[in-house]
Amino acid sequence: MNAPLYNTEILRLAASVPFQQRLEVPMGSAEKRSPICGSRVTVEVDIGGDGRVSAIGMVVRACALGQASASLMASHAVGRSVAELEEARDALTAWLAGERETPPDWPGLDLLAPALPHSARHPSIRLAFEAVAEAARQGAGR
Repeated sequence: MNAPLYNTEILRLAASVPFQQRLEVPMGSAEKRSPICGSRVTVEVDIGGDGRVSAIGMVVRACALGQASASLMASHAVGRSVAELEEARDALTAWLAGERETPPDWPGLDLLAPALPHSARHPSIRLAFEAVAEAARQGAGR
């Protein structure tokens, strides 16, 4: 039996996206949009002297799955290096594509397992992870 696509935990995450404000002068910024559904996520970051994300701001205009994914990303992005964010992005992409059996090593991503058979939803789920990796790479290059 398949789990429902929108369960209570996904809807809770979608309703509690943290850092829903833009940074005043971000070091890095990236906007990603899903051509399938029109979901859009903008992520801005500051990078500390240690090369890790020190602050994050976001604008999330996405479906519940995209919002839930953005919530999970933002809840654990501060303190991560560019390499860690790129690794999480790549692992999420591989998991959604069926190229790995287990969810990425990122807290809570297993909650998105009901979306695995719904490939049309995958781009929205990836948006926040793609945007934060790009913004962090940009910010680290300053």
